[in-house]
Parts: sequence; structure tokens; C-alpha cells
Amino acid sequence: MAELFRASEHEPLARAEWDESRAEEAIRTIVADAEAAFDGERWPFHPADEVDDSPNTIYLGVAGMSWALDELGSSGWGDAVLDALDRYRREPDMGQEWAYAPSYLGGECGIALVGYLLTGDAGLADRLHELVLANLEDEWNEMLWGAAGSLLAAEAMLARTGEERWEAAWDAVADELEAARDADGLWTQHRLGDARYYGVGHGLAGNQLALAHRRTVDVDAVLGRLALREGPLANWSPHEEALPEQIRVQWCHGAPGIVAGLGHLMDEELALAGGELTWRAGPLLKGSNLCHGTAGNAYAFLVLRRRTGDELWLDRARAFAMHAIGQVERERAALGRGRYSLFTGDIGVALFLRHLLDGEDRFPTMGPFGV
Repeated sequence: MAELFRASEHEPLARAEWDESRAEEAIRTIVADAEAAFDGERWPFHPADEVDDSPNTIYLGVAGMSWALDELGSSGWGDAVLDALDRYRREPDMGQEWAYAPSYLGGECGIALVGYLLTGDAGLADRLHELVLANLEDEWNEMLWGAAGSLLAAEAMLARTGEERWEAAWDAVADELEAARDADGLWTQHRLGDARYYGVGHGLAGNQLALAHRRTVDVDAVLGRLALREGPLANWSPHEEALPEQIRVQWCHGAPGIVAGLGHLMDEELALAGGELTWRAGPLLKGSNLCHGTAGNAYAFLVLRRRTGDELWLDRARAFAMHAIGQVERERAALGRGRYSLFTGDIGVALFLRHLLDGEDRFPTMGPFGV
């Protein structure tokens, strides 16, 4: 039996007592810091993000920061997103090899969506419609870059506008995505080395999540077959050819994301096993963020609390919340400023804290929309 997580990638839980006022103050501090750090065009690059090549997108750039700040009550970010969209069109993020305009989290599609949501600019809607349909027969077959992300964009536009064309676009892309599934119930991510990924960010679970918002999806057969089990614990490899040392306990790869995305649909025992694995592994050394950090992992606990009604999972979410606040504070002290991106930075932690305080469990940007 391969190890289901590596203790070396986690750190002991701080065990700080839950403090609602501290959570509220952390949200205010993160928002105020983000507002002050914007230079009129972008936010400062953080060295932990390694490559400064996505200043405009939802995942790392202006679009994601603006979406989050707007949700947290900080208004007036629409023009910043429209400017980011203009910059992206002149010089796409990610460079020539990786630039892909229809990408939801990493391309023009997501930036245009946020621009529309924050400004209501009707001119963006037609272009966004083109970008959604551009993911028909795409080669990514995943959330971040491909068709599943297009489904989320179309769903958000349908909820906002009620226009039939968005329902038609959603159905068309969903039909193609379902047709791309193979006899094993998996998708091949051709642009990621012809591998079959399992997680939310790049594979099976992300596709299932997007489809499940508007269609009936059987998640148990494949997820149960692919699960790595040991007693009351369950995890999933990143992809079918992953080496044992590549297993992760993150939102993007592994049990936390799969439970956060599909825990309301999957077999309850399996969902609980994934949640238990996430708890026993503990907070991530990588930091506090959504994609591969403590706050993102804690969304699994929020989903399980709703699924089971068991307050244990709320207590665990609160424990991770207090730890994540401490991580944000330590990281800011070490660098002298915050980390400014939705998926890898402090603002994602603020959104998690807001959702925790408000009794919500919806992972940012993943829908469902209009509810």
C-alpha cells in the first residue's frame, strides 16, 4: 500500500481556539492590504508563484483579485478588469506556448467573464460566447484550460442574463465533453502529456463537478475504483501514471478538492474517508491558499458539515481557518507584504473565512451560479 500522504509536506496544526472576531479582522486586513497594493494596473508579483507571467487572469491575476474583492464588498474594480482584458488581448498571459484564450482560469474567457459580471458591458458577452464555443472539441478536457471551465462560464452567464444562447452553449459543450470520456469513465488531457488526470483542477473530478451543476452525473463508480484506501482514509493520485511520491493532499490534486467539489454527490463513506485523510494530514507547508494550501483543503470540511450535519466538520474547518490566518500573518511578515492572487494568495483565504462565517461551502469560481 502506497502512503496516502507525506507528513513532510504538512505542518502541525496550531490548535488556536476559534475566534470569530479574529477571522473578521483577518478579512478586513487582507482586503485593505489588497486595495492599497494595487498600482492602477496590477498587483505585485509574489516570488512563491515562481513565474511572473499571468498578471491578468482569474487564477493569478487582476481578474481573480477583482472578483474576490467585489465579493468581499470592495467595489469599483470593473475598470481594472477591462484594462486587464485589453492587456491580455495585446499580449496574452503565459507566453506563446501556453496562451489559450478560451481558458476559464488562465485565459481571456475568464477575464471577459469577470469583466461582464462587474460592469455589465454588453460588448463582452458576444466575445465571451465565442470563447465558450471555442472549447468544443478542445484537447485539454479539464477545468483550468478546457471545456469544463467553459461550462462554468456559460453557467454564470445564464444565471446573470437568462439568455437562451447560454443554455444552448452549455449543452453543446457538455455534449462534447461527455463524448470525449472513454470506456473507463475517464478523460485524457492531451495538452498535459496525454495523461488521464483525476482531480478537480485538471481532470475527472473537475469535469464531473461542472457537468453535475446541470446534469445527473454518476461519480461513485469511477471515484470508488480509483481511490487509494487504508482503513478509514482515502486519497486519489494526480493521474494514472503518477509515482507514489507525486501523491498530493491539495484542492487541485487529491482528496480535499474531490471532496470539496463532489462530496455532496459521492458515496458518503468515501467522502468521509477523503475528509478524514485531509484532517489527519494537517495544514499544508506550502501555505494558506486555495489551490494548494490550508484554506482550500478546509472547504472539504465545510461540504462534509453540510452533507452530514455533524458539527465535528465545522470544528475542523474552524481549526484550519485559524491556522491559515497564522500562515498569512507569518508569510506577510517574512516578505513585508501580502500575496496577491485568488488561487495562491491571501484573498482566497479571506473568501474562505467569509464563507465559513456565513455558513457557505461554495469554492470560489466553481459555482453553482445563480443560487
